[in-house]
Amino acid sequence: MIGAGQRILLVGEGRKYFLKAGAGTFSTDRGKINLDEAVGATPGDILRSHTGCEFTLIIPKAPDFFEYAKRSGAPMLPRDIGFVIALTGMNRNDRVLDAGTGSGIAAIYFGGIADHVTTCEIRPDFARLAEENVRDAGLPNVEVRAADLLDVQGTCDIVHLDMLIGPEHVRHAHSLLVPGGYLACYTPFLEYLFGVMDEAERLFSEVKAVECIEREMTRSKRGTRPSTRVGHSGYLTIARK
Repeated sequence: MIGAGQRILLVGEGRKYFLKAGAGTFSTDRGKINLDEAVGATPGDILRSHTGCEFTLIIPKAPDFFEYAKRSGAPMLPRDIGFVIALTGMNRNDRVLDAGTGSGIAAIYFGGIADHVTTCEIRPDFARLAEENVRDAGLPNVEVRAADLLDVQGTCDIVHLDMLIGPEHVRHAHSLLVPGGYLACYTPFLEYLFGVMDEAERLFSEVKAVECIEREMTRSKRGTRPSTRVGHSGYLTIARK
């Protein structure tokens, strides 16, 4: 059942609303919705506006938080987060350290898979926002810290960096990883990619770099083909200890 204050997604009438159950009345161009009616409901139940428009209640998943949650900047795209998960083999046994939290979107994705996620954000205001998003996602296994990566101690299976990365960060990540663990570094420009690769190749047994890119498919009366728009976002370096 849905609890008071829990994040919900209402879908219907060509609209999607990212809301909290039990937060009073929400006004839309399809009428007013009484969110108190969501408390005690179950996913798939119907909520009706005062004009009779129907909305299906569902529980938000990580892609919904990417689309609707409050942001402190531009988060990694879901496809790029997926690259990290796939290329590191992230699973339910892993302890993950994520640095450069931002809005906490990557940490939310990782929290749905890994055993435990510690995510570090050097800016306290960003950390507070990320903590709110993680709490709304209902992930008690994700810990948000307002801290510098270089101050983190302990061991982990995977380190993910989405920040301005220097050689000292690569070295520190290496010191935290267990044998066989993975470092994943997201970099927006080739110059930063080269810096990460240069240091990683000195320390790690395996280093691989990929460009994060996709092409949408377009359909017309003439047929279906890849879009001419190039969906480049950045570069990902995966290094194994």
